[in-house]
Amino acid sequence: MAEQAIPTTGREWHLAARPVGRPVPSDFALVEAPVRQPGPGEVLVRNAYLSVDPYMRGRMNDVKSYVPPFAIGAPMDGGAVGYVVASAAEGFEVGDAVLHGLGWREYATLPAAQGVKVDPALAPLSYYLGVLGMPGLTAYAGLLEVASFKEGDAVFVSGAAGAVGSLVGQIARLKGASRVIGSAGSAEKVATLTGSYGFDAAFNYKDAPVAEQLAAAAPEGIDVYFDNVGGDHLEAAIGALNPHGRVTLCGAIAQYNETSAPAGPRNLALAIGKRLNLRGMLVRDHAALQPQFVAEVAGWLKDGSLRYDETVVKGVENTAEAFLGLLRGDNTGKMVVEL
Repeated sequence: MAEQAIPTTGREWHLAARPVGRPVPSDFALVEAPVRQPGPGEVLVRNAYLSVDPYMRGRMNDVKSYVPPFAIGAPMDGGAVGYVVASAAEGFEVGDAVLHGLGWREYATLPAAQGVKVDPALAPLSYYLGVLGMPGLTAYAGLLEVASFKEGDAVFVSGAAGAVGSLVGQIARLKGASRVIGSAGSAEKVATLTGSYGFDAAFNYKDAPVAEQLAAAAPEGIDVYFDNVGGDHLEAAIGALNPHGRVTLCGAIAQYNETSAPAGPRNLALAIGKRLNLRGMLVRDHAALQPQFVAEVAGWLKDGSLRYDETVVKGVENTAEAFLGLLRGDNTGKMVVEL
């Protein structure tokens, strides 16, 4: 990529107000902001793809968490991948593809140490925000390391048509699960789970109580539950888990927009007699798995044994709407914004 003129301004999304319950468009503002030239050790990246993820909803609340909240009237951030258009850092050249954490904007100036060069020849660039990025490592580490998956386990995944869940189910199948069950929010997504993704069974959680549908799909119980939803799904899984079952607590999207206390799970006492292991996870704790994860998943992608889908929204001006769509469940697989 040749040297090119750098715009003096670029568009970026700010949090305009803290959402109460489900976010609305007026909670966000698209702002024209100066583009800063890189100083020593920095690079300027023109973002090509931005990531929107469920965890971002939590950062819109002014509460203490494992990552600081977004500030009102300031640019938001998140996963992004793009091309270096100016560099003052050794080892980074104009045209290099870089994965970094300054999304929700067209241009990002960052310390080179906070970017990771990626290979567009190995996979499409957007894949580094999904199957070869944070969601992929979350699925891989959450199943194999956190849940201590072993061959022959029966696995239930909630939010199974999403970026993480769709990979959890497929990895479980590839690793020798006895049965893989998923829940999703539409008949179309259920068909995708049992078709493209190879789940043994799937159900629409809107059709009937989750506990009832899970019992029918897993008459012999489950050994592992990968939780992306919380609430009634976690309660149902606790009821269905066999003794010494394991739960990866990855997300709780069912309660992200709630303004009152969550209703469940009300049967947590069952975890005592069943000797269950319920363990929370943050993907950053599993960075050591990254080389093994990329090598194995890239191999599955190459030979076609793992299917990966994206829902692509075009235009930086549509980033907030893409995020709202994610919370509605509009996506199958990873939701990304193409600039």
